[in-house]
Amino acid sequence: MQLCWVVPDIHAAMASWTRTAGVGPFFLFDKVTYDQPLYRGKPTDFCDITAAIAQAGDVQIELVCQNDDRPSIFRDVVPAGRTGFHHMALYCKNYEADLAAYQSAGAELVFTGLMMGHRVGWLDTTATLGYMTEIITVNEIADMVFAKIREPSLNWDGKDPVRTLS
Repeated sequence: MQLCWVVPDIHAAMASWTRTAGVGPFFLFDKVTYDQPLYRGKPTDFCDITAAIAQAGDVQIELVCQNDDRPSIFRDVVPAGRTGFHHMALYCKNYEADLAAYQSAGAELVFTGLMMGHRVGWLDTTATLGYMTEIITVNEIADMVFAKIREPSLNWDGKDPVRTLS
């Protein structure tokens, strides 16, 4: 449901996606946080990131810019100052079953936390797929947020390319 790139400049990346692929509008999220964050099995302060999400047909395009130098799921795949594909995300009706399936296939859960009260996790699938895999628990709050991102993309005229959710 989502493809994500890590970028060094979130505003330049949004402008490039809008200009070259016609994707937009992007919704900008400053200071993304998670409750109960665990990185590689240990409690952590989540790194400082800014994210932007737009809808491109049936797929979300997410851009993430890490604003600090802490070790993170993003730096595990894309070095500081570089642009690179980071993950694809799955919206899971049964988070535990999907997590177990990936782990039984050898994928390590490298980050987990709660977003808006619901579990999300990133699995290291780089050895087999070349990127991380994010799993997101299906929930009403995410459904509402995703709808607010999708709706303006349906007949977008190119105006107001960067927005925030209200």
